[in-house]
Amino acid sequence: RAVRTIAEIPGDGANALLRTALNGPDAAVRGQAALALGARGVADAIPALVDMIVEGRNDVDAADALSGLASRPALAERIAGKLAARLPDGSAAPPVRRRLTQALADIPGATATRALTDLA
Repeated sequence: RAVRTIAEIPGDGANALLRTALNGPDAAVRGQAALALGARGVADAIPALVDMIVEGRNDVDAADALSGLASRPALAERIAGKLAARLPDGSAAPPVRRRLTQALADIPGATATRALTDLA
C-alpha cells in the first residue's frame, strides 16, 4: 500500500523512494515499485519488469509498462534485448516463453522483430 501511495505523488522525491523500493527484499513491493516507475517512464524499472514477466507476477501489467517505455527507440532496443535474452535456447518453460513472446510483440524495433522471427 505504501508504494501505491508514493506512486501517486509526483516528482523526483517520489521517484527516489520508488527506486529504493525497487531494490527491497519483498517481491510484491519490488513489483509495485517497478510498475509505478515504468508508468513514470523511468528506465531503471526495466530489469524488474522483465523479471515479473518471466516469473508470471503481474506479467500483463509489466508488459504494458515495458510497451510504454518502448515508445522511446533507444529503450525499445534495450527492452527487446533483455526480453530476447531470456529466450535463448528453448530451456524456458512454455508458459514463460509465451509470456516473453507476447511482451516482445508489443515492442517496436529491429531487435524485437529479429527475436520474434527467430522464434517462428
